[in-house]
Amino acid sequence: MSESDSFIDEVNEEVRRERLYRTFRKYGWIAVTAVVLIVGGAAFNEYRKAAATSAAQDLGDTIMTALELPEEADRIEALGQVPAEGDMTAVMDLLVAAEQMAAADPEAAVAKLTPLAARSDLPLAYTDLAAYKIVMIGGETVTPDLRAQLLERLATAGAPYRPLALEQQALDLAVAGETEAAIDAARAILEEPGLTQGLLQRVSQLMLALGADASLSEG
Repeated sequence: MSESDSFIDEVNEEVRRERLYRTFRKYGWIAVTAVVLIVGGAAFNEYRKAAATSAAQDLGDTIMTALELPEEADRIEALGQVPAEGDMTAVMDLLVAAEQMAAADPEAAVAKLTPLAARSDLPLAYTDLAAYKIVMIGGETVTPDLRAQLLERLATAGAPYRPLALEQQALDLAVAGETEAAIDAARAILEEPGLTQGLLQRVSQLMLALGADASLSEG
C-alpha cells in the first residue's frame, strides 16, 4: 500500500469518527431520554402496583372493621361511609342491603338494591344479583308484577342467575296452582347446563312434591 493510500485511509477513518461524534452530539439525547423513560416507566409501574395493593388492603381493612361492629345500625352506617369506586360501589351497596335485611328492614334493602339493579355501567354479575336479591326479599315490599318482571329479566338466556330465576318461576307456578306448568318448568331446568347439586336436588324435590314421576326428576 502506498503512502498516499495509507494517508487516504487515515483521513477517511478520521472523517467517519468525526461524523459519529457529530451524530452522537446531535441525537445522543434521544437514546439517553429513551433509557430514562424505560427505567422511569418501570419504576412508576412498580410504584403504581404497590400503591394499588396498599389501597386495596386499606379498603379491605375498613370493610372488615365496619362488619365487626356489634350493632347492626352501626355496621350499616359505617359501610355507607366506606369510600369506594367502580365495581366496589356495587359491592358496598350489596353489603349494606344485606345488613339492612339482617336488621329486619326489607324496605330499606329494596331501596338500596333498586338503583343498583338498574345500573348499566356495571357487570351483570352485580346488577342481576341485586335484582335477584330484590326478588328473594319478597313480602309486601316486592309486588307480584315487579317480581315477575325481574324474574323475566333474570331468566334471559346467558344471564348469570338464569337457573335460579327459572327455579323461582317454577315455584311461582306451583304456588299459583298451575301444577302441570310448574312440572314442565322444573323439567326444563334440569336441562340447563352447569347446575349445582343443591339446585338439582331442590328441583327434583319440587317435582316429587307436585306428584311428578320420580323418573322425570332424574332425566
